Amino acid sequence: MKVIEIRETGGPAVLRLTERPRPELTGPQDILVRLMAAGVNPVDTKIRTHGALLPAGLPAVLGCDGAGVVEAVGADVTRFKPGDEVWFCHGGLGGPVGNYAEYICLDNHLAQPKPRALTFAQAAAAPLVLLTAWEALSDRAGLTAGQTVLVHAGAGGVGHVAIQLARIAGARVCTTVSGPEKADFAHSLGAEYCINYREEDLVAAVMHWTGGHGVDVALDTVGAACFRQSIPAMAHYGNLVTILDPGPDLDLKEARVRNLRLSLELMLTPQLRNLPRALTHQGEILRRCGKLIDNGELKIHVSQTFPLAQAAAAHTLIGAGHVTGKLALTMD
Repeated sequence: MKVIEIRETGGPAVLRLTERPRPELTGPQDILVRLMAAGVNPVDTKIRTHGALLPAGLPAVLGCDGAGVVEAVGADVTRFKPGDEVWFCHGGLGGPVGNYAEYICLDNHLAQPKPRALTFAQAAAAPLVLLTAWEALSDRAGLTAGQTVLVHAGAGGVGHVAIQLARIAGARVCTTVSGPEKADFAHSLGAEYCINYREEDLVAAVMHWTGGHGVDVALDTVGAACFRQSIPAMAHYGNLVTILDPGPDLDLKEARVRNLRLSLELMLTPQLRNLPRALTHQGEILRRCGKLIDNGELKIHVSQTFPLAQAAAAHTLIGAGHVTGKLALTMD
C-alpha cells in the first residue's frame, strides 16, 4: 500500500511517498479499514518537526484522523461488517500506524459509524477537533446554557466546531478573527460577536460585549500569549481552558484574584497513556457528534483537500497559518 512516512525530522520535504505491506488483522477485535481520507492537523506538523510522541519513534506514518470503509473484521467483531463506513481518531503519533496511508488496522471499539451527512474528507477532518472542543468546553469548563464564551481563532479547525458546540449547549459566543471574511464565516456558525485581534483590544472588546462582566468560559487555541491576554477578559469564577502549553513564565496574580479555574486540554492523552476508559468516553463523544451532524446541527468545514501524494503541500499550507476550517488528504 502507499503511505506517507517520515524517516527524519524536518520541513515538509521529509514527507515521502513510499510502499509498505498492507496491515493484517492481528486480533479478534480488529477491523481493517481502507482509508478514503485523512485529516491534517497542526500536531502532524509538530511531530514532523520535532519527532514522534510515542516510543515507536521513527520511521513513522503521520495522521491521527481517518475515515474509510471496513474491508475485514476479526472473529469477535459484531459492531461492523465489511462495507461499513467508519471514522476515528487513532494512530499517527509514532511508528507505522497512521492515517496518511491507504489502509489501517485498529480495534473496532476505537471507530464509530461515519455520519451519513459527511463526505469522507469531512469525516476524516473532524474527530481530533471535535474531541478537543467537546472535552475543553464540556469536560474541562463544564459549560452550561446561558453562559458567555470566548473562542479564540473561531475560523480555525478547533475554533469553528467550538463555536457550534457552545451554541448547541445554549451559550452566547464571541470569537477572535483576523479579518472580515473570517468574521462572516464565524457569524455563519453562530458567533454573536467577532473581535478582529489585529485592530481591536481583546479585553476592551470582551468587556463591551459582556457589559463589563467578562466571559464565563474562554478557550485558547493559539498559545501562551493568548492565554495570558485572556485572563483579564474573564468573569470572576470563570473557566479558562487552553489546548496548548501556557508557557513557563506565567503571572497568575490576576487569575487568582478572579478565582479562575485554569484547565489544560490534550485529547491525545488517552492514546499517549493507554487509558481505555478515556478512549471509550471519546468514542461516545464522536457518536454524539455524529448524531448532531446528521441532524443538521453541526457542520465540518474543509477548505481544501490534497491527494495523499501531496501531503507536503498540505503541511506547507498549515505552516503558513490562517487556514479556515480543516484540510484533508484523499486516497483514490
